[in-house]
Amino acid sequence: MIQAYLVLEDCTVFPGEAFGHPPINPEELALRETFGATPANPEEPGERVGGPWGVGEVVFNTAMTGYHEILTDPSYTGQIVVMTYPHIGNYGTSGNWSETGPESGAHRRKIKPEGLVVRSLYRGPLPKGRGNLDEFLVEHGIPGMTGVDTRGLTLHLRKRGSLTGIIVGNPGKPLHTDDIYNARNFPAGMFDRIIGFLRGFPHMAGRNLVDKVGTRERVELNHSGSPHVALLDCGIKAGIINQLLSRGCRITLFPGTTEAENILAAKPDGFVISNGPGDPAVLDTQIKTVRKMLRHTPTLGICLGHQLIALAAGAKTYKLKFGHHGTNHPVRDEQTRHVFVTSQNHGFAVDEASLPEGLGVWFRNANDQTIEGLRGEKIKALSVQFHPEAAPGPDDTGWIFDRFLASIEKRTSMNI
Repeated sequence: MIQAYLVLEDCTVFPGEAFGHPPINPEELALRETFGATPANPEEPGERVGGPWGVGEVVFNTAMTGYHEILTDPSYTGQIVVMTYPHIGNYGTSGNWSETGPESGAHRRKIKPEGLVVRSLYRGPLPKGRGNLDEFLVEHGIPGMTGVDTRGLTLHLRKRGSLTGIIVGNPGKPLHTDDIYNARNFPAGMFDRIIGFLRGFPHMAGRNLVDKVGTRERVELNHSGSPHVALLDCGIKAGIINQLLSRGCRITLFPGTTEAENILAAKPDGFVISNGPGDPAVLDTQIKTVRKMLRHTPTLGICLGHQLIALAAGAKTYKLKFGHHGTNHPVRDEQTRHVFVTSQNHGFAVDEASLPEGLGVWFRNANDQTIEGLRGEKIKALSVQFHPEAAPGPDDTGWIFDRFLASIEKRTSMNI
């Protein structure tokens, strides 16, 4: 057993046992005085040779299942995920469940979060052909922790909000449960070094992480299909692609930094903006692209794509206290008053007071009343903050893709 510790920027410490890739030794932090490039990873702040630092924004996910999908979801880039369901890993892992889209380039990494924290890791037998969660994290260089008081950690994050944290190991003599909020057992000076590292690490607000995910080249799928949908890949989940392919669409997948002129040159019938990680407000290139595309094609935005549509239309976004992460979030259709169970993963939301004329609220979160979808009269677009492709219902909101394709058909029939 390797003792491990999740240290938060507010000086809180949660002890546990390491699994997956071995956690970083705090003494290695002395080798990194800045968060710029390193010789081994010239474009990857926060990473080291042999795996990531295990540092990022700590968020909790309330799903009972789906840990493999969570670990391969590009939207979790830059975060450490805490699972609130206590027993994780009991049905193993399988590549068939991966949500990573057709990525390319040197930045590709199958597991997207920087770390995984659970109450109890399953280590028993699995169905034939499946791998175990421990080996999955080892294979992809991701540190994990088990034996953690995830209930206490979740309550702490709900009270304080999402915090930057780091998974470390071997800091000296072991901590005990009664030391959970006290770092006196760390060797002299080491705890201060860890906290200094965390407080200098960039917060999620202001971070552009889209360049670390998604395809680096144009990808064509189902070339004989119809209608032709252009997809802006800001870290797309495979489920979005599969939903469109199942409806017969031809898909052209574009890198997230593609300009509108290059997308329009492909003559798409419709335009979809994917999910993705980081702060939407700093994505100037994507906002400019979306703003122009809104004038030319029916558009659907999902998660980050929803936020980019709002920003392109002139609205603002803001950081949520601890975000929405899980498969059991209720949203209400403000037109029909129907409530749907949805899968969500976002830390930012659209500011309702900033919505421009002609863009109204379509869906609303039934828990905290935040905006979960937009639709417009003057701005011909549909957007949802949740993930209709994830279908925890299991088919509650798949009809949103049908509604989008119907808008394409209507526009085509009118020869617009």
